[in-house]
Amino acid sequence: MTMPTRTLGTTGPQVSALGLGCMGMSGMYGEADRAESIATIHAALEAGVTLLDTGDFYGMGHNELLISEALRTAPAALRENALLSVKFGAQRGPDGAWHGYDARPAAVKTWAAYSLQRLGVDHIDVYRPARLDPQVPIEETVGAIAELVEKGYVRHIGLSEVGPETIRRAAATAPIADLQIEYALISRGPEREILPVLRELGISVTAYGVLSRGLISGHLTAERQLATNDFRAHSPRFQGENLQHNLALVESLRKIAEQKGVTVAQIAIAWVASRGDDIVPLVGARTRERLGEALGALDVTLDAADLAAIEDAVPADAAAGERYPTPQMAMLDSER
Repeated sequence: MTMPTRTLGTTGPQVSALGLGCMGMSGMYGEADRAESIATIHAALEAGVTLLDTGDFYGMGHNELLISEALRTAPAALRENALLSVKFGAQRGPDGAWHGYDARPAAVKTWAAYSLQRLGVDHIDVYRPARLDPQVPIEETVGAIAELVEKGYVRHIGLSEVGPETIRRAAATAPIADLQIEYALISRGPEREILPVLRELGISVTAYGVLSRGLISGHLTAERQLATNDFRAHSPRFQGENLQHNLALVESLRKIAEQKGVTVAQIAIAWVASRGDDIVPLVGARTRERLGEALGALDVTLDAADLAAIEDAVPADAAAGERYPTPQMAMLDSER
């Protein structure tokens, strides 16, 4: 299979039609196997995946060091094809607690310096604040990244989880390649106001959470016990009656997937990819098995009848529970 490609916005790079989100390889969803994580990154590169997404706060630098090792041990040709998307700004304590965001210009350059060192590269392909810092105008943050672009440390500027007004202000400051935001069958908030603004301005989407952290992967059961260090153990959508409701939606989706001879995960990923050529799904596979399943979504074609059946099975706003706990939802500019 030849990996199809998509271009991030009017100014960004050409990337693979699926990207690999590496967050789950650094403890966000419970323990991960380091050797398997590296093997999964290698397998993704071999399959033609070029976009690797990380954050400097994933495992407090662990994820960037993991990617560095994976790139260092990959064949040279594959290593050279890799494009790195890095989020910055989240502040965390030694116990993993979250302490807000720092996107001041001086901090932007400091975060970048540490990321370049940990990743073992001389530039970052797409660099983005993880969230809007309410104490810092977005113009100042984007302006600082633009200075890094001028000096060759960053190639393109991205955004993450910000709303229409912030997107417009950022784009008026410097060219923006893409917005990273949660977008899935049960997370369709961007459709109302954000996607129209992005398309007006020629900015693409890298969609994370396309399987809603495994909730709509078809592999999660109500009986599964989540570790206390697993983000999902504290996520509203994975609790009590919310979980039961959401898993019922998955079973409705499973019927459609079985009729097409594909898995639930594949049809969920294919649905996101079908939303437009300006959307690149990020899959959070932590193993080669799950990566192989996700790559199979590229062979799934959804016609009008399929899309209508999916809409009936999982209507917009059908999910029970917010996608983050209340304190974190309050920090999302995309939700305001």
